Amino acid sequence: MELTQEHKQLSETVEKFVEQEINPFVEEWEANEAFPAHEVFKKLGDLGLLGVKYEEEYGGLGLDFTYSIVMAEALGVSNCGGVPLAIGVQTDMCTPALARNGSPALKSEFLAPTIAGDMVGCIGVSEPGAGSDVASMKLTAKIDGDNYVINGTKMWITNGLQADWCCLLANTSDGPVHKNKSLIVVPMDAAGISKQKILKMGMNSSDTAQLFFDNVRVPRRHLIGEEGRGFIYQMQQFQEERIWGAARNLRILDRLIDETIEYTRQRVSFKKSILDNQVVHFRLAELRTEVELLRSLVYRATDDYVAGKEVTKLASMAKLKSGRLIREVADSCLQYWGGMGFTRENIVSQFYRDGRLSSIGGGADEVMLQIICKMEGTLPSSK
Repeated sequence: MELTQEHKQLSETVEKFVEQEINPFVEEWEANEAFPAHEVFKKLGDLGLLGVKYEEEYGGLGLDFTYSIVMAEALGVSNCGGVPLAIGVQTDMCTPALARNGSPALKSEFLAPTIAGDMVGCIGVSEPGAGSDVASMKLTAKIDGDNYVINGTKMWITNGLQADWCCLLANTSDGPVHKNKSLIVVPMDAAGISKQKILKMGMNSSDTAQLFFDNVRVPRRHLIGEEGRGFIYQMQQFQEERIWGAARNLRILDRLIDETIEYTRQRVSFKKSILDNQVVHFRLAELRTEVELLRSLVYRATDDYVAGKEVTKLASMAKLKSGRLIREVADSCLQYWGGMGFTRENIVSQFYRDGRLSSIGGGADEVMLQIICKMEGTLPSSK
């Protein structure tokens, strides 16, 4: 992926926004376990940052997916993981299927105000008994005249407490599990929806909810694309989400290593800096190499995706490696900070907590491995 001057300008705009509108408030938002999504998203929308890859007709910038990846990487200058995650849900997780397959009327009603920052979106896939195993989800949307009647629950919904609408994956028939699902836009103020806040060990700045749907009625015109193709649409959304998530971690990884180099250079033990120990500077060199390899993988997957190639395996590899690497880097760096690493007032411990979600959300490591093995032809026979 070759970075043009336009890419660099976008990156600088995002970095400036984070430094002015996010980082000064991270401590407060972490304590509150939420950030003012409507306020922050409106400012992002005014800058055109919520729809860089979407049609200009609906307020987007009409650019390709490489610009989304540049923005994701630039969000890594944030001092927390929760707010960038919430932004990513808005830009690259709940909106791709709507933008790609939604009717013009549906896009005008929900996509355009989401790009403008006037609406906050969320994605409803996981359930208490069906996380990475999407085919096992139980929530239903039954046809009743001109409406769908929705019953069930969704779990781990980022932005769930503040969202204006949800891109909801529902079972709309009793057919085969990969052909009975549909994506439906559900206004979050619809009668019959209730919400429960979920407390987490990290990503505290972003709200996470369990959503309950009790005979929620939604017009059938809120269907995204064709009925029964929701599983396929969601798998397509996952590709963008997984590449985006891997890109979002790149700058964070570099920052963790940079901060650790600086801290260990200044910290003296047994009359020499911690950094002067070969085991430390060799280990940091190894980790930096791993980050650059991940960056190459992310950029290659992005280029292939923009070119219209099949990227399921590369996206799964990037997701897998990114989640594991942020755990490895945060843990290694925290050790070199000693007791200070175990306090809350540093970037390493922040992403030791926040980064752990990368190996779970959007498909657990084990699911990524299963996908890769399936595409490699190495899964054992089910016979």
